[in-house]
Amino acid sequence: MAEPALIELDRVGLRYGAHTALREVSLAVARGERIALVGANGSGKSSLLRVLHGLLAPSAGRRAQRDAGLRIAMLFQRPFLLRLSVRANLRLGLWLHGVHGAAAAARCAEALQRVGLQAEARRPARALSGGQQQRLALARAWALRPDVLLLDEPTASLDPTAKREVEALLAEFAKQGLTLIVASHNLGQVKRLASRVIYLEHGRVLADVPAARFFDGHAGLPREAQLFVRGELPW
Repeated sequence: MAEPALIELDRVGLRYGAHTALREVSLAVARGERIALVGANGSGKSSLLRVLHGLLAPSAGRRAQRDAGLRIAMLFQRPFLLRLSVRANLRLGLWLHGVHGAAAAARCAEALQRVGLQAEARRPARALSGGQQQRLALARAWALRPDVLLLDEPTASLDPTAKREVEALLAEFAKQGLTLIVASHNLGQVKRLASRVIYLEHGRVLADVPAARFFDGHAGLPREAQLFVRGELPW
């Protein structure tokens, strides 16, 4: 890695009571990477995202980040939107992060333009379609100028058109240098968006490889990962 990792995990474990969600996970995230987390339900993808963000502290091991000012945003599968207008949802997020006045207005307008929701600015956010709500959630995260954007199944409940719109936004953000870490069951989406794939099973990282290697021939991958990418393991 040419420069220090933005985020690094060293033998991280995570427990919820008697349940172990992550086991001995070690990885480093470099600036500008496009990482996909894949694996069956319960493999630890969402837990790993939360530890990478800092929402959950490891039960064992160590999480470190390059500097305390690293800006990290997270987009959940079902974004939480307040009973306010589209614009107000954006402005509130900025206000909570100390961006006020003219600066907030400018960022809000730019973010709405970026995701194609300028015409919906006055509408109640919860009246938007599922795809529009996800685009609003992306705008809210993008407006915070994050260094790293974490996404948990960002298109799982969307129709094909909305999925394409969200994927296009993510691809555009990646081109701007934003570091993306996406948990996804959609292997087609992973193939289109990711440069690196991390395969988890029962809380362990069994493969951490370039996306091309994960999908093309599977040489050297653990048998579980080979079966998974061929669709022969359950989700």
